[in-house]
Amino acid sequence: MIKDNQKSLNRSQVLLDAGVIACSYALAWYLIIELGLFRSAGNVLPPQMYFLPLAVIIPVYLLLYGFFHLYTPKRVQGRRAELANIFKANTIGLLIFTLCLYLGGKNPYFYHFSRKMVGAFFLINIVLETLERNVIRMVLHSMRSKGYNQKHVLLIGYSRAAEGFIDRVIANPEWGYRIQGILDDHHKPGFQYRQVPVLGRTKDLEKLLEENLLDEIAITLSLKEYENLEQIVAACEKSGVHTKFIPDYNNIIPTRPYTEDLQGLPVINIRHVPLNNMLNATLKRMVDIFGALVALVVFSPFMLTAAVLIKLTSPGPLIYCQERVGLHNRPFKMYKFRSMEVQAPSAERTQWTTPHDPRVTPVGKFIRKTSIDEMPQFFNILKGDMSLVGPRPERPFFVERFKEEIPRYMVKHQVRPGLTGWAQVNGYRGDTSITKRIEHDLYYIENWSLGFDFKILFLTIFKGFINKNAY
Repeated sequence: MIKDNQKSLNRSQVLLDAGVIACSYALAWYLIIELGLFRSAGNVLPPQMYFLPLAVIIPVYLLLYGFFHLYTPKRVQGRRAELANIFKANTIGLLIFTLCLYLGGKNPYFYHFSRKMVGAFFLINIVLETLERNVIRMVLHSMRSKGYNQKHVLLIGYSRAAEGFIDRVIANPEWGYRIQGILDDHHKPGFQYRQVPVLGRTKDLEKLLEENLLDEIAITLSLKEYENLEQIVAACEKSGVHTKFIPDYNNIIPTRPYTEDLQGLPVINIRHVPLNNMLNATLKRMVDIFGALVALVVFSPFMLTAAVLIKLTSPGPLIYCQERVGLHNRPFKMYKFRSMEVQAPSAERTQWTTPHDPRVTPVGKFIRKTSIDEMPQFFNILKGDMSLVGPRPERPFFVERFKEEIPRYMVKHQVRPGLTGWAQVNGYRGDTSITKRIEHDLYYIENWSLGFDFKILFLTIFKGFINKNAY
């Protein structure tokens, strides 16, 4: 069964990791000490003195790998998460190593131990550990795709959750799941969904568990059957078979909820918004302030040129202030270089710009195409009304309209609006699908990270300045 295979795989991986750590250390010694690459002038210890610490380094690093969940099954674990854990474990290892050398003080052994070799070991070990795990992942995926190392799973309850699980398992054979069948009280034995049959009723669960042929049970009851959940969980726990619960509320809550603990009471939050975390919000705000200040300096020649041209070619104010809806549905004044003739407030609040719009000035057409008209929004960012990256803000008139027409439209106001965003770098600017724009905005809100922000800013340089949908 897969349980025995997993134990053997974990043991093998621990041994492989020990070998990789030793090889990384030896390679670092060879490059820095033996070949003398990047080595500073000074005393060099004998080889055996450099290799003595391996007796401690290997077990310490293996414990760190276990602590950072590097021996969990790789069926659906992401490469990015695994790489992050490898980096964290090695960083802690580097800090421990460095601290030991520092505490050694003037002792000749610690004093002359090569710090550059320690740094080289850190980098080499991350690279080799990542390579090792990717090779293992490829081998396991290949084996599972061919029917080896399978995990035998039974589903309890036929529902949308069951269909969703089956669909994903069939689409990803490298996960190595083999669904034995479904127990359900509303479909007769013989009924199938994508060749996965109903084997019997939920009362047959204990009989199947006694046969000890299952590695895992997935409870996929429909919402109307949750009254049976306690009894089914009790039977699964009694058997000792690993059990997981796949809730059938995906169509009701079509988001990525997360659970928090309220003194032992699990509370499911409908939507995970990383920027609700104070640390994340503070980091993002610091980046916004720094980025806006730098941008104002870098783009000041363009802004000055645009200001002069607007004043020379069109009567009226230089800066156009328009009311937009921002964080927590609060209105704010968004700044732009004026690109249109002065018009009545009632008209500008409720009208889209159209192709060949006569209200747009010649200079306005150019600065709209190149997004120069948006640059005064760096001052909005400094004020705290906006962020460098986030969903684009809309006028109150259209917010009222879209919140009735487009599901989840108002969720975008859970974060600060942005100068640029995930929707914009994917081409959804100006006169494009509002629904698609909201889909991208929601993805950004639920998957925010500083790295994601930097990616969007980088893409904005190549995709975001020139707006083909600007009129």
